[in-house]
Amino acid sequence: MITFDELNLNKPLLNALADLDYTYPTPIQAKVFPVAMSGKNITGLAQTGTGKTLAYLLPLLRQLTYSDQKQPRILILVPTRELVVQVVEEITKLTRYMTIRFGGVYGGSNMSSQKELCVKGLDVLVGTPGRLVDLYLHGMLKFKSVKQLVIDEADEMLNLGFRTQLLNLMSLLPEKRQNLLFSATLSADVEKLIYEYILNPQKIEITPQGTPLDKIIQRAFHVPNFITKSNLLEHFLAQEETFGKVLVFVKSKKMADNLHDRIADKFTGKIGIIHSNRSQPQRFKAITRFADGTYRALIATDIVARGLDITDVTHVINFDTPDVPGDYMHRIGRTGRADAAGEAITFANEPEQGFLQEIETFMKMEVPVEAIPKTVEISSVLVGEEKLVPKGKSSSKSKTLKETGGAFHEKTDKNKKVNLGGPGKRYAKTGSVRSAKKKRKY
Repeated sequence: MITFDELNLNKPLLNALADLDYTYPTPIQAKVFPVAMSGKNITGLAQTGTGKTLAYLLPLLRQLTYSDQKQPRILILVPTRELVVQVVEEITKLTRYMTIRFGGVYGGSNMSSQKELCVKGLDVLVGTPGRLVDLYLHGMLKFKSVKQLVIDEADEMLNLGFRTQLLNLMSLLPEKRQNLLFSATLSADVEKLIYEYILNPQKIEITPQGTPLDKIIQRAFHVPNFITKSNLLEHFLAQEETFGKVLVFVKSKKMADNLHDRIADKFTGKIGIIHSNRSQPQRFKAITRFADGTYRALIATDIVARGLDITDVTHVINFDTPDVPGDYMHRIGRTGRADAAGEAITFANEPEQGFLQEIETFMKMEVPVEAIPKTVEISSVLVGEEKLVPKGKSSSKSKTLKETGGAFHEKTDKNKKVNLGGPGKRYAKTGSVRSAKKKRKY
């Protein structure tokens, strides 16, 4: 096993790594570094928790030289506000002994301060696609100086509907640049993006797609409904010594609110909640309190499943079984990080059992199903959407697809929709960011 001292790092970076007690690079960090230093394009396929952020930051910061130009030379695209903050924090730690201008921009916050940040000048800019497009359209950013582009969590970026903004941004960048794309899963959309925009990339794959981290124990429970799931969750959370720091994933914002309302009073001051309808200060506060141990459990939608680096998560509980296997992989990747062990527990009602089978097929392994503890009350009461499912019928997507022989069909014209994203609506009629900027008056 090599150490960071054996990589071609400069003294400032080595000193910063020593302050962080980082001695050994992770496999993806060790493999990406020499390729990135050579200037080649890279597609990195690795699960969350494997050290992708440092894998691209170390070689990029190593090559960055002093310049007084205003526009960024390194552009890092990420899908969420939380990930912008996390990447900026990592840059802050690594550049402790360096003079580098950097910052992060994202939607849902005051644009004035972000405009000021861009005007002052940046070497490294981290941002979400929508806000970057906004700043470009306001004339605050130009991308002609970008030498290196990083697309982090590419699969999630496309899943969240950023394709329009992402492609428009890439059309604004210099053709001669180094591209580093990282993704946990290699979906068809990601493969198409790589084929169309990244020339001759070197593929670096650390963990075979669909294989869970070996350090994560997985188990599942067949749980009939929301109330019984809540009772089972309370049963686990009551075991404070075992369930120390728990991420609870739910399928929707409404479900997150309902679950929080049901259990929060039983664990006063110990249960947090985060989803996209919460304000930015509320979201950051929830993450901070969960990270520092104030909250023992954090109820979350998949917005935090990608890229969020919170250490010492002992358990991930899938209150709702995700209907996409890749989402399951991202969720359970929040535990078992670094050298720590972790456990993932999945609650599956009857419709969700088909999703669990798809996940097992994806991973090429079975998740053991255990009986609900006898001390947990099993309710027959249905709430909310559960009442809409006819008794004896399953709404499982996987079952429906198998019974019908597939559900991929051409939509009627009236049902066709184009995902324009946030700022995309402003320039939909013009066809591109460039033409929109020409027509706009400032």
